[in-house]
Amino acid sequence: MIKSELIQKLADDNPNLYYRDVERIVSIFFDEITTALSQGDRVELRGFGAFSVKNRPARVGRNPRSGEAVAIAEKWSPAFKAGKEMRDRLNKD
Repeated sequence: MIKSELIQKLADDNPNLYYRDVERIVSIFFDEITTALSQGDRVELRGFGAFSVKNRPARVGRNPRSGEAVAIAEKWSPAFKAGKEMRDRLNKD
């Protein structure tokens, strides 16, 4: 599912809300998650999962063509851990 499909589904399920309002709500939701992660915070949605930021330290890599050593800078990347309820729903028999 992509963002526009999510917006359409929410708009269809809530006919009392305008499409543009649903679109704004979804955008604010994602912006708040992004802002929290950029500040180093953890975002937990009970029953769904938790978003956090992981540090990938600087290291030395290799250029696959020449074999030359290349310095790779430190990076921060988002991580997601599914919640128990989601795992249970995905793995039910």
